[in-house]
Amino acid sequence: MQIAMIGLGKMGGFMAQRLLMSGHRVVGFNRSPEVTQRLAAEFGLEATFSLPEVKAKLSAPRCVWVMVPSGEATEEVIGQLSTLLEPGDTIIDGGNTYYKDDIRRSVALKEKKLNYIDAGTSGGVWGLKEGYSLMIGGEKQVVENLRPVFESLAPAPDKGWGHVGPVGAGHFVKMVHNGIEYGMMQAYAEGFEIMHAKQDFNLNLEQVAKIWQYGSVIRSWLLDLTANALEADQNLEHIKGWVADSGEGRWTVFEAIDLNVPAPIITLALQARFVSRQDESYAAKLLAAMRNQFGGHAVKTE
Repeated sequence: MQIAMIGLGKMGGFMAQRLLMSGHRVVGFNRSPEVTQRLAAEFGLEATFSLPEVKAKLSAPRCVWVMVPSGEATEEVIGQLSTLLEPGDTIIDGGNTYYKDDIRRSVALKEKKLNYIDAGTSGGVWGLKEGYSLMIGGEKQVVENLRPVFESLAPAPDKGWGHVGPVGAGHFVKMVHNGIEYGMMQAYAEGFEIMHAKQDFNLNLEQVAKIWQYGSVIRSWLLDLTANALEADQNLEHIKGWVADSGEGRWTVFEAIDLNVPAPIITLALQARFVSRQDESYAAKLLAAMRNQFGGHAVKTE
């Protein structure tokens, strides 16, 4: 099957490679041309250096998978594609887009008779080898027409992917997936910090992680990755405790509030990431000041 991949970074580049290994014809475009050239030389990607060239390389009906950072970059690429592509062509957004943006875009694209699919994609840098988990939203027949692509990207043709609902549903499910991920990661981090703080036992945390990998009720791929990190540096001395968030955790919390669904674990996991970015907490300083004011409690000064 023919498909174009726009954005050939860690995710898009590996996805293009996986499709090529499955025998698909893949046309690629990346903002940095040297990336496109490397994939063309090493893996047989058909290199292009502009979006009009992408269109010219594909025969109708075309399918263009957009794998660029969510937000302005995605809006810009899809906006340009909407003026280039022809009725019956399909745009797939595989980035971490807010599901309400998918719904808005699909309405505008439908007026031009362009199909739109939102594909929540999980798997990270391991996806090339292990396959990608794909949560797909869109019209049933449009998704079905592209089944060979999804089957090739997934861990197996019948596992790890599915059409979960109309446009927006794919990224909605991926949003909640990432919210759950925040909570799981935070639980592991807190548990290992408790063990790290228990100096009496001088625990080998790499050993503990590897014990838990087999037979334990808390074994998971995240635990496997934790074991890898601890094997490299158990004290994590080369890593600063500053944790970013890419938006999906926030959106999950917003959705929980809108739906009146309690989600304390995901919410607190998101808040913990905010705390990680503070060198000094103004709120903590004010708490100390208030205790000093009402009770004369001592404060530590810089």
